Amino acid sequence: MSSRESATQAIHQVVTQRNVYVEMRDGVRLAADLHFPAQDSQSLPGPFPVLLQRTPYNKSTEVRDLEADFFAGRGYVVAIQDCRGRHASAGGFTKYISDGPDGYDTVEWLAQQPWCNGKVGTFGLSYAAHTQASLACLNPPHLACMWLECGGFSDAFLSGCRNGGAFELRQVTWAFREAKESAEVYENPMVAKAAIEKQDIHQWFQRMPWKKGHSPLRWTPDYENYLLELWSHEKYDDYWRQMGLSARTYYPQFADVPQVHMGCWYDPYVRTTTDNYVALSKSKESPVRLIMGPWTHGGHSVTHSGNVDLGDQSIVDNNLALDFNHLRLNFFDRWLKGSKNGWENDEPVNIFVMGGGSGRRTSHQRLDHGGNWRSEKDWPLARAQQTSFYLHAGGVLSQQAPPDDVPPTSYLSEPTHPVPTIGGNISSGVPIMYPGGFDQKETPEFYGSSAPYLPLAARPDVLVFQTESLEEDTEVTGPISVQLWIKSTAVDTDFTAKLLDIYPPSADYPEGYALNLTDGILRAKFRDSWEEPQLLEPGVIYPLTVLLFPTSNLFVQGHRIRLDISSSNFPRFDVNGNTGENPGVSSVKISALNSVYHDSKHPSHVVLPVIPLN
Repeated sequence: MSSRESATQAIHQVVTQRNVYVEMRDGVRLAADLHFPAQDSQSLPGPFPVLLQRTPYNKSTEVRDLEADFFAGRGYVVAIQDCRGRHASAGGFTKYISDGPDGYDTVEWLAQQPWCNGKVGTFGLSYAAHTQASLACLNPPHLACMWLECGGFSDAFLSGCRNGGAFELRQVTWAFREAKESAEVYENPMVAKAAIEKQDIHQWFQRMPWKKGHSPLRWTPDYENYLLELWSHEKYDDYWRQMGLSARTYYPQFADVPQVHMGCWYDPYVRTTTDNYVALSKSKESPVRLIMGPWTHGGHSVTHSGNVDLGDQSIVDNNLALDFNHLRLNFFDRWLKGSKNGWENDEPVNIFVMGGGSGRRTSHQRLDHGGNWRSEKDWPLARAQQTSFYLHAGGVLSQQAPPDDVPPTSYLSEPTHPVPTIGGNISSGVPIMYPGGFDQKETPEFYGSSAPYLPLAARPDVLVFQTESLEEDTEVTGPISVQLWIKSTAVDTDFTAKLLDIYPPSADYPEGYALNLTDGILRAKFRDSWEEPQLLEPGVIYPLTVLLFPTSNLFVQGHRIRLDISSSNFPRFDVNGNTGENPGVSSVKISALNSVYHDSKHPSHVVLPVIPLN
């Protein structure tokens, strides 16, 4: 990343105009706060470039005011707008769906104002990245550049809402949290808000699937309806091709403007971020940048992810730029003001390679995992060597191909007793699930854990395959896939795969440390097609592929590479009842005896993108 910086000090005062209403094409009026450069407490006439953020999380918070004032003080008009049906904006809120046309109309309205120079840039995290991708699908004429952080659905079916056919239950916790800020709650706080706050979300997670009119969201029917509809669309159909849920459907007309796609290894939008970068950097003429840090969702200034410390070098501040605001300011100054700051001369990809730390316990009681930033010319890395590590009987993971006539390894999948989620790629999951890296053992803080709180590897329904202690450092950076040959007694079941960095025992960690890096899931009936699922024939062997999120990690000498295979990861994903029915609708659950084959005819393996270290 360039060391050249834009001005660190504000050059203007800022004045704010609250609740400026912008009329959409259907007559609905959406509220925006406008932050203007000012002098002597009076807004300056400009014209200025404009920065737009569209959010469902309340435009008028102190955090957003501070963010907007930073850019306004440096010569931008900043518009923060409440999404349709949220806070001060009129209309009905339907998550993700209406943001394309509303965003387009807002960009073009801003461009026509006398204080705008005709250039509008967009920025924002998470949902505010989704809103950017949605409006970019309509290619507004005055959209000039974009900074998307941790969002902008490449395809919500493949990751973000569903993953491998399974439903991401963070959508449930999000709806439960945000329903408390709905119009129904504001209109009737004595009833609706009081009723929702009385609900125990932990207990409701034991009563799935939820039913319309009989859920903790029944006092906010808009939220209940959207969630249950999202949950019910199990197959890849036209619902998932809608604008707001699938940028890739609209890639041909997606705005060709300078853009940054920024994400993090412990975020649910890793695939969205990297897929958007790959597709748009290849198909557009304007420069497209990828930044991938080691954080959890939006944690670009936090040095730890979960219970793992990545070091002071892991954050944006004083590494990629003075701080996050200045990093974005460099980008906006280049493409909205024409500043000769050399942004376009930097390499297009910046990644943080995790690992290489001391392995000691820090003063904050976290594992010192460490890592470093690196600039690259491409993603995935062209020099990556796609290396197969084969599953062997007895829990061995090796580059040596498996022998003939080896019986499979089998386990019983009990949907009433799923494997608990211990960290991972999660957002909006609190208080049910927590994101990031953790030692993979049950503790009271993780939902579904139970005494005596043993390692997940001790469960009979978790198959563990690991290498010998590594003789040399091994870097794995890029997308990861697991090819399995499986058999089941059920007509449908899930298969999960998790990649871990295994620390050897030490004085600080006498039992070692099993650090989760990335994982994935596949609902078996979707093994060949998302559109036309096919049930399994019990007793028949099938090949299938589980896609893990991309990651970047240095496995240091003496560590082991481990792959865990199971059939559940709850509450991150809904639990397959093994009946072939959608678990978002059916509550029936049966046991399944699942087998993973690892012989010469059925060489189950994980493909790791190994980066040469010399």
